[in-house]
Amino acid sequence: MSGRTRILVIHGPNLNLLGTREPDIYGRETLAEIDAGLSVLADKLDCALESFQSNHEGELIDRIQQGMGELEGILINPGGLTHSSVSLRDALGATGLPVMEVHLSNIFARESFRHHSFVSGIALGVISGLGARGYSVGLEALVDHVRS
Repeated sequence: MSGRTRILVIHGPNLNLLGTREPDIYGRETLAEIDAGLSVLADKLDCALESFQSNHEGELIDRIQQGMGELEGILINPGGLTHSSVSLRDALGATGLPVMEVHLSNIFARESFRHHSFVSGIALGVISGLGARGYSVGLEALVDHVRS
């Protein structure tokens, strides 16, 4: 991985159900398809990319902390933890790494409890409502930031 920009992609709770979970909101692409598309893009961008998904907050936090000193950026869709996890935000902030937040749906056009993100305050940017394409936009922007 030496010499390549090292990015961790974090997928939060329930994103393992993409493709079947409320496809009218989250789309029909599976998590495996999203990750495969990101891998192709990462190769074009000369990035070393690792994707990690868990339904467990502590596992996500552990993986984020493990990235300290080995990563150059984090692309994250925190799922429902967006709106509830100070601990996830603190773990991201503790890394000192640039973070790009991604949401498949437009969280601001949904229920009011989804309008607040604990992560947004420490993120470089937030991509919301572009479906699976948002991950690619987020990865490109994050890599551009890291390299500038």
